[in-house]
Amino acid sequence: MSRGTDPYVAGAMDRRIALAHEWDELVERVRRLGPRFASFLAPPRTQDFLSAVGDGTAVLINVARECHALLVTASGVTAVPLPGLSAAEIADRTERHLTALRRTDLAAQRVHHTQQRARVRKVPATYQAHHAAKIEMAEAQAELDRTLLPQLAWLWDTVAEPVLRALGSPARAGAEAGHRIWWCPTGLLSFLPLHAAGYHDGSGRTVLDRAVSSCVPTLRALARAARAPETEPAETDKLLVVAVQEADGMSPLPQVDEELRLLEDMFGPDRLTVLEGPNATREAVLGQLPQHRWAHFSCHGRQDPLAPSTGGLLLTDGVLGIKELGARAYNGDFAFLSACMTAAGGLSLSDEAITVGAALHYSGFRHVVAALWSIDADTATALTGDVFGSLTRGGRFRPQASAAAVTEAVIRLRNDSPAHPSRWAAFTHIGP
Repeated sequence: MSRGTDPYVAGAMDRRIALAHEWDELVERVRRLGPRFASFLAPPRTQDFLSAVGDGTAVLINVARECHALLVTASGVTAVPLPGLSAAEIADRTERHLTALRRTDLAAQRVHHTQQRARVRKVPATYQAHHAAKIEMAEAQAELDRTLLPQLAWLWDTVAEPVLRALGSPARAGAEAGHRIWWCPTGLLSFLPLHAAGYHDGSGRTVLDRAVSSCVPTLRALARAARAPETEPAETDKLLVVAVQEADGMSPLPQVDEELRLLEDMFGPDRLTVLEGPNATREAVLGQLPQHRWAHFSCHGRQDPLAPSTGGLLLTDGVLGIKELGARAYNGDFAFLSACMTAAGGLSLSDEAITVGAALHYSGFRHVVAALWSIDADTATALTGDVFGSLTRGGRFRPQASAAAVTEAVIRLRNDSPAHPSRWAAFTHIGP
């Protein structure tokens, strides 16, 4: 110890050094337990990612002073400069995007509340308030679409088109022949629908028309899901349907009954377990999830960008939260979340992918279909029927084809209403 060193400071330094050595020894002991623990707390290896992407490409968007797209393919990693992208513009566009979404959600709540009041107090004033709320809702929806269309074009110009150009993607491919891409955005970019970027004017300059896309929370999660083996049919090859039409303080969901009928027709009673209404409790759902490799949630979803860990699915007895879903391990293959904001995360921890969809994916469901924002009831039902219809074609359920099925379904929705991306751009696939 030098002459001027405080004894207390020197003692604290010695303790820190001793604890660091103890930590290293404990980690090394864990790694010696067997092959499963050989990489415990070690940084991921590049070769793990290379094997996960197969013939496709994982695209990690690095947002910094100079932005790049890191293209991970089976042959290695390539950096593609994104000179048109900046952290400042991402922040500005994300703020505008979230403001438009918030306005739409508040307008929808006012429609529900004024409708409830008009049913109880049937006087001209309550009917007028409900009519005014519906007009406000229509205006908010139109403003959201006016915000989204230029956002999608900007995402194409600054991110998607440079990436596809580097990949040599064909001019027009469609879901069948397009490139296979896993988007892994970072920071505030994760709030924007990269998978739907483009000019949706019939020109084909869109990601939807040139690639089959998925979004992944991390490349490590993709590598883990890609390693999971395809198992033989088993007793857990059943679909769990969680159907909650009414939740406390929320407007009724008219699509729940229709989605349940569609799935009953496709799967039949022997391959279907239904938790409906009062039976759809948090305990019941958590008890049934390990018994099913496939799950469909038709209910309200909730997310707070300022407190993302409080988000979850609204069941009969409260919120089935992200923490509860992510705390368990499942051997699942497919989860369809016909619920709002199940792919939306938080502002303060935007790199942490704290979403309902990511929680199910991390905890063992290889393929997850989720939504970035609140979704229209009729559109959710149409997507449910389209995706499940495609995956059950031929009599066997094939979750491994879900990325292409979602892309094709979203293209059909887009083609029906290209000027209204709020209805179709929210849906995304998570997984290999």
